[in-house]
Amino acid sequence: MTEKNPSALHSLVSAIAQQIEQARGQVRQAVNTAMVQSYWEIGRLIVEHEQQGSSRAEYGKQQLQQLSHQLTERLGKGFDVRNLRNMRQFYQSFPKRNAVRTELSWTHYRTLLRIDNAQARDWYLQEAINQSWSARALERQIGTLYYERLLASQDKTLVEQEAKDNTQPLAETAKDYLRDPYILDFLNLQDKTYQESQLEQAIISNLQQFLLELGKGFAFVERQQRIRFDDEDFYIDLVFYNFKLKCFLLVDLKLGKLKHQDIGQMDTYVRLYDEQRKGSDDNPTIGLVLCSEKSEAVVKYSVLAEQKQLFAAKYLPYLPSEAELKRELERERAQAVEQLQQESEDE
Repeated sequence: MTEKNPSALHSLVSAIAQQIEQARGQVRQAVNTAMVQSYWEIGRLIVEHEQQGSSRAEYGKQQLQQLSHQLTERLGKGFDVRNLRNMRQFYQSFPKRNAVRTELSWTHYRTLLRIDNAQARDWYLQEAINQSWSARALERQIGTLYYERLLASQDKTLVEQEAKDNTQPLAETAKDYLRDPYILDFLNLQDKTYQESQLEQAIISNLQQFLLELGKGFAFVERQQRIRFDDEDFYIDLVFYNFKLKCFLLVDLKLGKLKHQDIGQMDTYVRLYDEQRKGSDDNPTIGLVLCSEKSEAVVKYSVLAEQKQLFAAKYLPYLPSEAELKRELERERAQAVEQLQQESEDE
């Protein structure tokens, strides 16, 4: 029998497929919720029942081995010592049941358990929920010290506040969203022979990952956006909008060391953009020069030192080690302190 209305059949197939996919998603969410809650309960039982609330490693190791053997015999795989230790740590790290968020999977929580700093762990947990990070995205953000890089940028602001003896609380600004450095290993630009146009195209080709690295609240607007002044055209490499800050972000990509003219050019872009494109309900435009090498002299002796809407940040086209990243962040903070001390002496 020949189908007389293939479009109707196609619509029926799509509707059924959508219904099944929705049901499967609900099943996965239900299974995930049950698994997370169950593992928390198992952790509680191990800590409170088997160990009577003690967390002594010697006693716990022996008990976990015996428990693992008996549970595996009775229930099968999934109860080796490592998993039971994770469940115990899960309860110890999140002792309040209502603090356990079922939006996250057990894989998310296993990743979070590797973070010793409780404040950082809570921050990553909340961001994973707010930004709908996959478990893989969460692992990458932790591996690239997202929290620490963001905190380093905020620390510079706190240092400035302390230097000015200002006890007023800080308002949320661009420094709370931008960071330094940016890790762009996903662009696969390892040979160091790429041009600025290739860097821009690589970002566009990996836009979802770049937005994740850029930070929360950003949406892509346009590449090579034209703005005009008198009889001259200017082209901005990348334009984004941040819905939390309610402002545009202009990004200029630079290879090599940051130069004074790079900052001057971005200053021009921001002024023109505010005049021509910014809406009446938008906050002032932010300009970010993303370069492969920063110049501390340019940062110190340019409008960057005074202009609150202009920033320069370094990007790394490879994934550095955690030790390298920590050294970079410590160096940035030390230079910020040194710069402010110098400014204080000059006054």
